[in-house]
Amino acid sequence: MSKAKKIIIAIAVVLSIVVAFNLAINYFVNKQLPKIIADKNKTDYSITYQTLTIDMVDKNISAQGVAVIPKKNTKKSEGKLGIYSNIKSIEIRDFKIWEILFNNKIKANSITINNPEVVLYKDDNKGIQDSKKLSSDVVAPFQQIIAVSKIIMNKGTVKIVHIKTKKPILNVNNMHLEVSGIIINEETLAQPIPFQYDKYSFSGDSIYYRANDFYHIGMAHIETTDKALKIDKFELIPEYSRREFVSKLKKEKDLFTLQANTIAIQNLNWGFKDSIPFIEANKISLNKLSANIYRNKLPTDDLSKKPLYNKLLRDLKFPMKVDTLAITNSQLVYEEEINFAKGPGMLTFDAFNLTATHLQSGYKQTKLKDVNIDISCKFMNNSPFKVNWTFNVMDKTDGFKFHGKITNLNTADLSRFTKPYINATTTGTFDYLDFTINGNDFSSTENAALKYHNLKVKLFQKNDRTKESKFKSIIANLVVKNDTNGEIKNAKVATERTPEKSFFNFLWLNVAGILKHILI
Repeated sequence: MSKAKKIIIAIAVVLSIVVAFNLAINYFVNKQLPKIIADKNKTDYSITYQTLTIDMVDKNISAQGVAVIPKKNTKKSEGKLGIYSNIKSIEIRDFKIWEILFNNKIKANSITINNPEVVLYKDDNKGIQDSKKLSSDVVAPFQQIIAVSKIIMNKGTVKIVHIKTKKPILNVNNMHLEVSGIIINEETLAQPIPFQYDKYSFSGDSIYYRANDFYHIGMAHIETTDKALKIDKFELIPEYSRREFVSKLKKEKDLFTLQANTIAIQNLNWGFKDSIPFIEANKISLNKLSANIYRNKLPTDDLSKKPLYNKLLRDLKFPMKVDTLAITNSQLVYEEEINFAKGPGMLTFDAFNLTATHLQSGYKQTKLKDVNIDISCKFMNNSPFKVNWTFNVMDKTDGFKFHGKITNLNTADLSRFTKPYINATTTGTFDYLDFTINGNDFSSTENAALKYHNLKVKLFQKNDRTKESKFKSIIANLVVKNDTNGEIKNAKVATERTPEKSFFNFLWLNVAGILKHILI
């Protein structure tokens, strides 16, 4: 036999061995993979598919018509507890052959999940369980089947539904998720976030989330990465009417309704360190915020001490730092109601713009810069109002300085608050009010300057609020000085804080003390 023939035969033998080996691997992979998904699947979920394609050349796996359902429910009477998912297709890229053959596990570079429809049925109203539940029930079991460093989800819908009421707890449409650099091990599974990652991106539309028994959150669209976040058409909406809300309260509590055109966070950094959460941001912006705060005085007073903002930030149990908070082109409305018959008194702050800097928690801090808050707005949609408010988080006396200046206040505008609240109205103009409050957790001193003219008071009958009580009005106008005669009147007043009341109640006591001193 010639040398050339020997070489040809040797090559043919090697090729035959290679082909046979590849055919054998292909056979075993095709046989082993369904077992990993079905027979050797030790999770609480059954995984089925319509077609499964394995590309041994490019080392890719493609599954069509995938369904994930619980193997069994914890209680038969509760029906479909758990996760139910229908997925158009799943694509797994660059899988490791030996992991499938010898470790009964799919290990690959990435997995792409296309058009998943996921529904989680729960027997409580909590949208997201604690991290340990997430780790033990979801991440750890599926980690036994598949391990990838990158997950992509395209055009998904996710719903969480209360199984008894059939009401949604969470709903997200057109969801896109991409997480890369994923690492899962015993150490990460013990952490609040049960995996490590390099970066992520997430977006979704028409988001509904039942935050608690009293509120739900809505968003038209959200986009977030590990560095930034943007929300369009945010809203925090009460679940109950005002009457229903008040009927459920044991003690006084504010009812909030919030809507914002956009919310944006720049240079976001958040996570957990030693199981303690932290959050940092260069700037948080809210544009066209509409905030309504409503309080009804029918429930019993909450007599617990209300800490000032120094202490609230100082006592946060985790690191939090926001360099700048900006609220622009917004409106703030405060309503307070003695009872439903009289209707609420209302104060409005329109064209509201706020810039706050150096917002930081006191967690493991010994020294911080002063928090500085600048506000400009139109009080009662008419009078220019400017505020500068400063305080230091680490000041254990909770000291603060609040400087306000308001001009051209038509006091008749206050009727929306004074008429239902104290059964009185006023006319006349505050040409100029400038005041500075230096306070702390116990007391304050106020310095003020006021110029006004043509101030008159009208009091109404108790039994018929549409009719003036002329005698009381005459007495009131005899007591009240109706004009400063073109001069600026100065006053210095001291005020004791009521610890069971809020900072803004303290602020109102200061202003009321100033007005009483000058007007009477």
